[in-house]
Amino acid sequence: MKIEQALKISSLMDQWMELQVSSQFEAVKLDTVEGKLPRFHQWVNGKAVSAGYTIRKHGEEAYHFLFIDWHRKGNYYLVLYLENKTTTAAEIQHVEEDGSSLWWTYNPLKRDGKNAERKTYFISRFGSPKVTISLPKSPDQMDSFIQELFNLCRNRIMADRAADVFTEI
Repeated sequence: MKIEQALKISSLMDQWMELQVSSQFEAVKLDTVEGKLPRFHQWVNGKAVSAGYTIRKHGEEAYHFLFIDWHRKGNYYLVLYLENKTTTAAEIQHVEEDGSSLWWTYNPLKRDGKNAERKTYFISRFGSPKVTISLPKSPDQMDSFIQELFNLCRNRIMADRAADVFTEI
């Protein structure tokens, strides 16, 4: 996505946080230093970050939402890190041409021969390996946007583990 799109989404997120519109999520904006997020994770160090947030669903897990120039090519991603920062749950860069939604495709690349099972599980949850997430147009749509991203992360994590479940049965 272009930096302007990342800034637009993060601006709506800031407004949403100020208005305290949400009843199911709590969010904290991460401090950036000169457009970077120091000491976050080795994959993030030194890269341009327009904004970052830690968002928790009340009583459940949290994810870190980073708007970052992930490959240092001027193309921003919404990267969703697990709460413990060990890895990413999703790296979303694509915006539909009309600007109405983000899209991401599940493509497991583990080297254990079980990627077909993972993909089958993911498709059973979403109907397709491609997931489309509507972009919010106002702060009051942010809860829905965040919930869709949480669902994506949860189902991606479950799909990654699905091969182990199928093997145990």
